[in-house]
Amino acid sequence: MTTNIKKVSNGNEMQTLSNSHIKNGKTISFVPTMGALHKGHLSLVQRACELADITVVSIFVNPTQFAPSEDFEKYTRDIEGDIEKLSEFDVNYIFCPEINGIYPEGFQTFVEVDKLQKPLCGASREGHFKGVATIVLKLLNIVKPSFAIFGEKDYQQLKIIQRMVLDLDLDVKIIGLPIFREPSGLAMSSRNQYLSQNEKKRASFIYKSLTKIKDDFSAGCADVKELVNNAKTFLSEAKINDIEYLEIRDPESLALKSVASKEDIAVIAVKINKTRLIDNIKF
Repeated sequence: MTTNIKKVSNGNEMQTLSNSHIKNGKTISFVPTMGALHKGHLSLVQRACELADITVVSIFVNPTQFAPSEDFEKYTRDIEGDIEKLSEFDVNYIFCPEINGIYPEGFQTFVEVDKLQKPLCGASREGHFKGVATIVLKLLNIVKPSFAIFGEKDYQQLKIIQRMVLDLDLDVKIIGLPIFREPSGLAMSSRNQYLSQNEKKRASFIYKSLTKIKDDFSAGCADVKELVNNAKTFLSEAKINDIEYLEIRDPESLALKSVASKEDIAVIAVKINKTRLIDNIKF
């Protein structure tokens, strides 16, 4: 347990600290977050603490990944609560920069991962992954970790970051960890707090629909249309009808599949009331 976590708000200071640790032969692990930490985030932090000598967690609600119609202003911010949760782990630094420190006046350089950003969440959230790739690249350049830890719930994001790191020759290992779930199976998310108890019960059918796809595939059905239609019928019975996508895709290229095969991934995005939720499962 760390009782004296250093809070850093200046990017130059964070970079100087990282450089000093690296010079002294220390390894750095890094967990980038937007705060409002839950057990899913903390599972990433735990792994980060196990991997390296120094652990850095960033808390930054990144404006460039929110569309004008999305919830940037109302996104939950609880820095003191987050620090209290992180104090249970061997975290050395919390990096929480100001927006103008990350995007100074005149900022105009962005990163895009061309093909991977277009389907799924990218189809309805124009510019989202451009903002994600840019902020992750900036944070990696500031913190200079040997390891950066991400959750697999945001699977498309994980693939985009891994591709960016590979394409741009970044000296960091990107590690994806399994989805952390509530007892009902609902994937943990900062947005779950927007759900009523009744809506949470309905939302538990998101994961159940994915396990149905996996079970049907294991039972011998490989026709994607049939797998998806059966899952949509299951969701409809739970009164989940606002489905943005429910698809089966290649786990690396994210290419859409018509015939499912082992290691493919089923991905889903739905809205319950106004809350958008995503999840996935690998075969």
